[in-house]
Amino acid sequence: MQWNPLTSEDQLEQLIARSHEVPQVIFKHSTRCSISNVAFQRVDKAQRPSYLDFHLLDVLTHRPISLQVADRFGVAHESPQVLIIRNGECVYDDSHLGISMNDILSQAQVA
Repeated sequence: MQWNPLTSEDQLEQLIARSHEVPQVIFKHSTRCSISNVAFQRVDKAQRPSYLDFHLLDVLTHRPISLQVADRFGVAHESPQVLIIRNGECVYDDSHLGISMNDILSQAQVA
């Protein structure tokens, strides 16, 4: 799967702006956490739908951006965590082993 690294505040703002056109998926990942690795592999191995953009946020390397995401969308920080952003708002989030591509796809459907 092709991931867009989320590493800066500017990228976060661009992601939010683009969410008005295409739903955006943010995967908050800790490379030191075995649960995060399992959840990441489950999503990474799935086929990527063309109607979503996927962003990978390394919470260890980019902690300030991770905390900004939590604050901006009013979602308590967890890792691993997936957020779906549509029209500038978080419309879905889940964490740990609750993360699955099936849930991402069903929650990201444009109404």
